[in-house]
Amino acid sequence: MRADKPTGTWLLMLPCFWGVALSEVSLRASWFMFLFAVGAFLMRSAGCIINDIYDRKLDAMVERTKNRPLASGEIKLYQAVILLVILLLASLIILLQFNKETIALGLASMVLVVLYPLMKRVTWVPQLFLGFTFNWGILLGGAAVSGVISVPHIIFYIGAVFWTLGYDTIYAYQDIKDDLRVGTKSTAVLFRDKSKLIISMFYVICFAFFAAAGIVAKFDSWYFLILGAAFLLTAFHLLHWNVSSVESSAKKFTANRDIGILVLAAIVLGRL
Repeated sequence: MRADKPTGTWLLMLPCFWGVALSEVSLRASWFMFLFAVGAFLMRSAGCIINDIYDRKLDAMVERTKNRPLASGEIKLYQAVILLVILLLASLIILLQFNKETIALGLASMVLVVLYPLMKRVTWVPQLFLGFTFNWGILLGGAAVSGVISVPHIIFYIGAVFWTLGYDTIYAYQDIKDDLRVGTKSTAVLFRDKSKLIISMFYVICFAFFAAAGIVAKFDSWYFLILGAAFLLTAFHLLHWNVSSVESSAKKFTANRDIGILVLAAIVLGRL
């Protein structure tokens, strides 16, 4: 479940919060955010299990993942499936608290959740597919509040896909040596020495879309000031990222939680 590594939960939860805040900042919105927080924890945990079921043989060949419970044989496959079913049922209970539009979108997202772990076997850009999957919460948040997905939500979703392309390529650099050895596909392997430049471009595109969403939504100057601070924080981390260091890649990946929180603050204050 990776409960001891909460960054993934934050990166799944924050887009949900963005989607809610893009529509409304209120006590009702806070309740939706609470439900999304619980749902993000449950679904991220379920997603990790699905990923580990697919990758249990592959994980055993990678230094960082060889001690995961399924890869190491610490637990049996049927035990993982039982826990997965429990988590999915709990997630369904959370989803049923929302309106029918959100329920439909939530059920549709399961296609992305199930297919994502296979992408590293068929494409060099599995991080792009993760971007579509992890940021689905922006659309869910909009649907939960108003039953519709607005233009700012769509613009923000596109920008967030590039955000994920950036941070998950950084994440993939932790395993690049093993990925090259076993033949796993990723944007880190694809871009190699050009990754820092290309990731910088991804983040620039991301924040350009975020700014455009703010313009369309007619947010006030606070939004753009705080969004600018988030962009500067992103640039700072990229400048200090040591591509060849596993520890540096892990830290710079984790830093995206703080960047995402700043973006959330920008949306909330931009609406007040």
